[in-house]
Amino acid sequence: MKLYFTCVLFLIGNIISAQFLEQQKNLTSYDGYFKFHYNKSKDEIYLEVDKLESEFLYVHSLATGLGSNDIGLDRGQIGDGVVVTFQKAGNKLLLVQPNQQYRAITDNVLEKRSVEQAFAKSVLFGFPIKEEKTNTYIIDLTPFLLEDTHGIADRLKFQKEGTYSVDKSRSSLSLERTKAFPKNVEFEALITYKGVSSGKNIESVAPDSKYLTVIQHHSFVELPDNKYKKREFDPRSGAISISYMDYATPVQETITKRYIIRHRLEKKDPNQEISEAKKPIVYYLDPGTPEPIRSALLDGAKWWDQAYEAIGFKNAFQVKMLPADVDPMDLRYNVIQWVHRSTRGWSYGASVVDPRTGEIIKGHVSLGSLRIRQDFLIAQALLNQPFKERDNNYQPMLEMALARIRQLSAHEVGHTIGFAHNFAASIKNRASVMDYPHPVVSLKNGKIDISNAYSTNIGEWDKVTVAYSYSEFSKEIKEKEELNKILNEAYQTGMRFITDSDARAKGGAHELAHLWDNGKSATEELENVLKVREVAMTNFSIDNIRTNEPYSVLEDVFAPLYFFHRYQTEAAVKLIGGLNYNYAVKGDQQAIVETVTSKKQKEALTQILKTLSPQVLAIPEDKLKLFPPRAYGYPRTRESFKGKTGVGFDALSAASTASEMTLSLLLHPERVSRLVQQKSLNQNQLGLSETLDKLIKASFGTKAENNYNTEIQHVVNANVLKHIMNLVKTEKVYPQVNAIALAKINTLIPFLKKNTVNVNETMYNAYYLNQINTFLEKPESFKVLPTSPKIPDGSPIGSFICNF
Repeated sequence: MKLYFTCVLFLIGNIISAQFLEQQKNLTSYDGYFKFHYNKSKDEIYLEVDKLESEFLYVHSLATGLGSNDIGLDRGQIGDGVVVTFQKAGNKLLLVQPNQQYRAITDNVLEKRSVEQAFAKSVLFGFPIKEEKTNTYIIDLTPFLLEDTHGIADRLKFQKEGTYSVDKSRSSLSLERTKAFPKNVEFEALITYKGVSSGKNIESVAPDSKYLTVIQHHSFVELPDNKYKKREFDPRSGAISISYMDYATPVQETITKRYIIRHRLEKKDPNQEISEAKKPIVYYLDPGTPEPIRSALLDGAKWWDQAYEAIGFKNAFQVKMLPADVDPMDLRYNVIQWVHRSTRGWSYGASVVDPRTGEIIKGHVSLGSLRIRQDFLIAQALLNQPFKERDNNYQPMLEMALARIRQLSAHEVGHTIGFAHNFAASIKNRASVMDYPHPVVSLKNGKIDISNAYSTNIGEWDKVTVAYSYSEFSKEIKEKEELNKILNEAYQTGMRFITDSDARAKGGAHELAHLWDNGKSATEELENVLKVREVAMTNFSIDNIRTNEPYSVLEDVFAPLYFFHRYQTEAAVKLIGGLNYNYAVKGDQQAIVETVTSKKQKEALTQILKTLSPQVLAIPEDKLKLFPPRAYGYPRTRESFKGKTGVGFDALSAASTASEMTLSLLLHPERVSRLVQQKSLNQNQLGLSETLDKLIKASFGTKAENNYNTEIQHVVNANVLKHIMNLVKTEKVYPQVNAIALAKINTLIPFLKKNTVNVNETMYNAYYLNQINTFLEKPESFKVLPTSPKIPDGSPIGSFICNF
């Protein structure tokens, strides 16, 4: 009797399961790569899975953002692109992500299985089976779509913006861009996060900080066929790469495999020197972009076709406007989006990549809309009284800003077609749009000229890296030999490739690779920049703003001018303790590594010390009369001067901030340690002791010409003493550095005791002596004062790249 009862229950269960879809009313069906159905009354999506154990690509992204650069959750932000499969487990379907980092590429099934079993895989979600038909399973996809897949709650917690979680009562599916196509299906969900904010950024962008609502996008996409040919990565090429470990590799070969990422591009007729592509690479621009920015972005992105044409492709790279009915998150389209935030911030290029091969499936560029306004502001500060005659004389500034936007468009598209930054491009006549360009500003007959501020075409290095990544070779030609030839010829013509970590200022050592620099010589260009800055500051007047604008706006225009030398200073400082090296490989023609010559280091130090002089740091006294306390409704922002004088403009703190910038770079722990090592290997090299002697002479040993400059000199002196004390205390350097710094502090004591010119000098020197004596008694517990106000934000663009 008991057995009979169980069988009846089992039979009833099967009938109910088989009738699941039939029981749902008013279903809207979508037929595509996966077939699915929307139940309006329940706000649920039911997916028909007929591809068990079949790999496809899953990508999550944000269709809408939070609008804060600091938080970093933007409209159009692409998330992880991962290979997944549906697998049946009892009464469930599991969405499983295999481990692509560890593989065995072999025909030996057992060898493959041994690697699969050695490393963890990830089950992304488990779905109860609602109905089972012939080779097809019905699941409710809704709970998966409403998860915090993009990791917004974790991001907010990490940024200390608050603790949030998904509020399902305020969340729902979104059908506007939920669509089905033969090779992909797209889903969207409106997700609300409920919580309590603890950071200022959410408060600044959310209408109610307790509830944050965004739209999350999900894509299920058919993977490309197996006809794509992988190309080996070479560190000299400028290409971005993927890597994985192949345990089927013979012992004598490298187990880690590295391949470049690139779009699939093939000639229609490979026998022709110039041929159209079977399928051109097409990028689409966000139609929400206004003119004249729209035209500038189109023009800049199109520059890449010059590079493809140079390797025999005709019209292979195209840029068009995105059709009104196309979803920018659809993975079939490469998109350039114009993204708005509450503050100026990064632009970046992201790629969705097939992790099995490196083939780029989708390029997605996010351009921050406020960036162009910063370039307009820089031009406005540089030009001599641009609004003296009329308030609508904005065209010169706009032209420079648009020139920058063209270059920025090309730059970010470059990331999405597979290329890394090249920060050594400026030494070779701006050879790459993948550099960070500072505007080239010159003096002609004593007047500032910005007509050549930015590049107007693709660079010569860009053609090289396109040739490496996208050239086609006939079967009888040895590909590796031809690729080496491309790179060796580029090097012989003076082109260099050095990317991110080797170009950073703090601790960075490369002689030629810098962010936002210009010229063959960082030292010579710093001299030029300081001259340009001096002329622009002398010319600066009320006519650098429009009629009826508050003087507070004039102060904001002046800020980027005052710090105009900051990036070229970073570049010149890197010559101190600097190195010249390449990503050399055995058998190539590139130099490996050498120390920057003593002559170049000493010339750089001389120029760098000028940035600490009152003549450079002092804002002209007549300009100070232009900067009253801030007007009502125009408060200071993160891009304003910081100070210690309350409502009054603080000229001394401006000098303190600028000198702090130079000193933090010059006396960086890694740099001073290199000076010690380089001196030990070559006594003719610039050493730390000599560097500190020259620094002390340029600060404590210098007498200013008037009271204003004297006070600026003492601001610099206090910063110099602080940084030398830090070298005594820090554990991040050789003990020799600690010893040399301590010796220099001791030499200051007799100098300060006898070097008294007037009452103020005596008073200040007594303060320095007190600082030194207190420090020498207990250096480990001494708190070094003073602190300089933070330098305003200034980085023209960012360096964030996403590659998935």
